[in-house]
Amino acid sequence: MHLNIEIKAHCDNADEIRSILQQKGAEFKGTDHQIDTYFNCTHGRLKLREGNIENALIHYQRENTEGPKRSDVILYKSDPESSLKKLLEASLGILTVVDKQREIYFVENVKFHLDTVKSLGSFVEIEAIDYALDIGEFKLMQQCNQYIDLFKISNEDLIADSYSDLMLNLV
Repeated sequence: MHLNIEIKAHCDNADEIRSILQQKGAEFKGTDHQIDTYFNCTHGRLKLREGNIENALIHYQRENTEGPKRSDVILYKSDPESSLKKLLEASLGILTVVDKQREIYFVENVKFHLDTVKSLGSFVEIEAIDYALDIGEFKLMQQCNQYIDLFKISNEDLIADSYSDLMLNLV
């Protein structure tokens, strides 16, 4: 389990953000085509991420509030060749599917995503991550706010909901 402080925002300045990340010496992990299948669950959210770079079963609990928010995450690295998806589909049922192209960057413990989500548009995510639970929520909040300011993300662009919620709202 690990702790994130994170935001999601509409993004119409991806080139500027890429430039800032480059100036900060960000490590570019690549562009990943990810399919996130969200399953019905009673507490939090459960999704299976299938990509070229990242493959994991992810459970997280997070309030739907705009701005930096705490997310408690449990991540299980999965084998894309396993029967895990079929098992989850049969036992829980699929809630929705999110299809996206994701650019992945890191500066120390802070992860950045520049996402193009099918049917939804372009977004930026900032995740200040405490893998060992030794950085602390206050420091993570500071890191997240630093990049919000640096990327010039306005309050109007901040999004409270997950991509799964946004997809469900389209229906």
